[in-house]
Order: sequence, then structure tokens, then C-alpha cells
Amino acid sequence: MSWIKTVPFEQASGKLRKLYDRVTGPGNNVDNIMMVHSLRPHSMEGHMVLYKNVLHHSANTIPKWFLEVLGVWVSALNKCAYCVEHHYRGLQRLLNDQERSQAIRSAIETGAPETAPLDAAQVAAMHYARKLTEAPAEMTEQDITALRAAGWDDGDILEINQVSAYFAYANRTVLGLGCSTNGDVLGLSPNNSDDPSDWGHR
Repeated sequence: MSWIKTVPFEQASGKLRKLYDRVTGPGNNVDNIMMVHSLRPHSMEGHMVLYKNVLHHSANTIPKWFLEVLGVWVSALNKCAYCVEHHYRGLQRLLNDQERSQAIRSAIETGAPETAPLDAAQVAAMHYARKLTEAPAEMTEQDITALRAAGWDDGDILEINQVSAYFAYANRTVLGLGCSTNGDVLGLSPNNSDDPSDWGHR
């Protein structure tokens, strides 16, 4: 599951077991990206708080399916197959349009978001996410101006930035520790967006 030791659900106790109980999916499944934190439960807790609030919070105004598109895009740019597969499944479920989902994935795989069935504002967000991922030190205020011109307000821009930045963190967690999808149930997420403390994966 990873290149470092992890504590299985059945052997967890104390704070770790309490956290596992909060993040489990069907059959007490704990995603490997969470389990990889098991030797330092406090970092798992920090990861889940960030993930839940950045990607799965009811105060976000950008549709969750498009936030998942950004997550798949950033993960593909970082060559993180783990996050691509997990979040593409989430995208498919949320969009509920297999043909459109596949067309978006094809555009991501070819590195050409402008060919995806997305509007101009969404394509602009993907260009921003690509530059932030590949050349963060080259970002300028003009990159924000371009997003405003495309129709995003500053709160939306913050969401785009935070989702892009979160996936940079998640991708490096997975890639740096050899996290695999073995044993994971792909596409589950904490979908109760109205309750930030509900981390259950469904």
C-alpha cells in the first residue's frame, strides 16, 4: 500500500482508531492516502480538515464536479495516477454524464483543456491551475486579472487556487510515500458538505 509502515484498521487504537472511524467507507475501508498518515495521526487530522474544507464544503460556490476536474487536472500534470483515478471516479459520479466525463478526461490526458466540453471560464481556471502547478514562481497579478476577465470573482479565484494547491500537497504525499490504490474503493468522498466535521466516505 505504501513504502512506509502503516497501521491497519483492525490494529488501530486510541486517537488513530477514532480518526479511522471518522474516515471509513464501506466495510471499514480507509483510503491508503489517509492510512499512510497512521504513524502520525495528527497529520492525518490536518490532511482531512484541509481536504474537507477546500473540496467538500457547502460554502464553496464553484460546483463540486468542476473542483474535481481541477483535482484530476493537477494530479495528471503531477503524474499522480492515484489521485487521478480516485478523483476521476468522483467526477463521474458528480457529473452523472459518462460521455462528458470521458471527453474531459481525454482533454486532460492530451494536455489540451480547451478541447474539453467546458465553458471559457472553466478553461481559464484550468490554465491558471496548470501554470500554478508547473511554474509557480512565474505567477503574476495578470494571472488573477485573466481569471476575473473570464468571469470568476475573487472568492471563486481563491477556491481555484486552494484546490490546485491542495492537490499539489496530496500528489506529493502519495508519490513521495509510494501510496497505491490497492485495497481502496475508488471514488468515495465525504459528501456531507454541510457538516465540516463529517468525514465519512460514501
